[in-house]
Amino acid sequence: MGKTDGFLLYTRELPQARDPKERINDSNEIYTSFPEEKTRQQASRCMDCGVPFCHSGCPLGNQIPDFNDAVYEGEWERAAQILYSTNNFPEFTGRICPAPCESSCVLSINKPAVAIEHIEKSIAEKSFELGLVKPQPPLRRTGKKVAVVGSGPAGLAAAAQLNQAGHEVHVYDKDDKAGGLLRYGIPDFKLEKWVIDRRLDILKEEGIHFHLGVSIGKDITLKKLHRKYDAVLMAIGSSKPRVLDIPGNHLMGIHFAMDYLTLHNRRVAGESIAPEEDLLATDKHVLVIGGGDTGSDCVGTANRQFARSISQLQYRNMPSTARAPHNPWPEWPMTYTSSSSHEEGCERSWGWLTKEFIADENGHVKGLKVVELEWKNSYEYTEKPESEKILPCDLALIAIGYERPLLESFKASYQFETDNRGNFKLQNWQTSVPGIFAAGDAYRGQSLVVWAISDGREAARAIDTYLMGKSDLPSKEVSKLVLEG
Repeated sequence: MGKTDGFLLYTRELPQARDPKERINDSNEIYTSFPEEKTRQQASRCMDCGVPFCHSGCPLGNQIPDFNDAVYEGEWERAAQILYSTNNFPEFTGRICPAPCESSCVLSINKPAVAIEHIEKSIAEKSFELGLVKPQPPLRRTGKKVAVVGSGPAGLAAAAQLNQAGHEVHVYDKDDKAGGLLRYGIPDFKLEKWVIDRRLDILKEEGIHFHLGVSIGKDITLKKLHRKYDAVLMAIGSSKPRVLDIPGNHLMGIHFAMDYLTLHNRRVAGESIAPEEDLLATDKHVLVIGGGDTGSDCVGTANRQFARSISQLQYRNMPSTARAPHNPWPEWPMTYTSSSSHEEGCERSWGWLTKEFIADENGHVKGLKVVELEWKNSYEYTEKPESEKILPCDLALIAIGYERPLLESFKASYQFETDNRGNFKLQNWQTSVPGIFAAGDAYRGQSLVVWAISDGREAARAIDTYLMGKSDLPSKEVSKLVLEG
């Protein structure tokens, strides 16, 4: 490393967020600009560890110490070459990844971790600024055609890799715009949609074909698609929401979180929404049930719609601010975290069990009956006596996760083998139907965008090998062998 004592001289520093009272009046990204010199200073905190655990912490296997060194030296082109060798879309992950690499950073054992996510975003944006990111169509075509079903992060990553291998790639999506979860599931204050469109323009110029507003299984059968192409990749996500199975869950005013987020994202994009389909939190008592990222996104969205009150419920106890003995470094820390959405206004309640939704005289939700829990251990609890109460609720948003991919529309074509959770069962990324592959949440279950990109890249290599007998596309396993060699 150029600066061997950077981690001793500087502490962690990140871009400042705009004032919460200001930023809830718009849907723009919340962070202000950050001087380049400070970013280089942050990169100098990397210790260039003998065993860089950040490599294994990152699902993509990003070569983090190497691009940190390049940034510290001001060699942005070298930093870009290193980063893009393992990550197709650092402009996405640099904004929305929870950064498991930082949790496994060796410096984080007793100091704040290196600001890897910020550095990654900085490299991505500097690459565009310097004109380093340009369409690069493949020099030759193989004559093979591949269909990718789904244009989320897994589908786009696979499409980009397969196109570079020379195959003719066609991406199908049921929505009118590409991006999947990136576009419709993540609010603009975390990922403005021009970032997606900028990347899509490049993918199109590189020769990838997009067929939007086409629902496979409805507009065209999967069997017909399979016959038309040499291989098919199912990157359809895990979109069957988990139901909160308590009395009253049928009442008006109770909605799944993703339905709520999608409508708001469409509204921000200027799309027209039928009045009977619209869903707003304005002047309502909002209850968000579920404590993950999706729940946090609902909180931030409800703040921008000026809800009367926002409460977020979780049935687990409030976690500690420090790692527990059974959760050591470099594991993902199961500790208390607070998001930018919580800073904008939200009452967070821990250790409460939902019992029943209460209706008004018109069949609309007006309250939620809850009871406080006393946990004996991580899986056993009892209800505290006389702790039951009713919380006011005009709008309930269910954010407790997803069960599995929606495969019902494909059953007329194929009966796929699935695992015990209902996800695609794979062997070398191939489903039980020869020539049909899967990647991302459709096989992994609900997970991170960075895992979806990783899966898309790995599945692309498996498809390329299936079509050509071998593949020169990169993979994490190949990279590991090169490094070890």
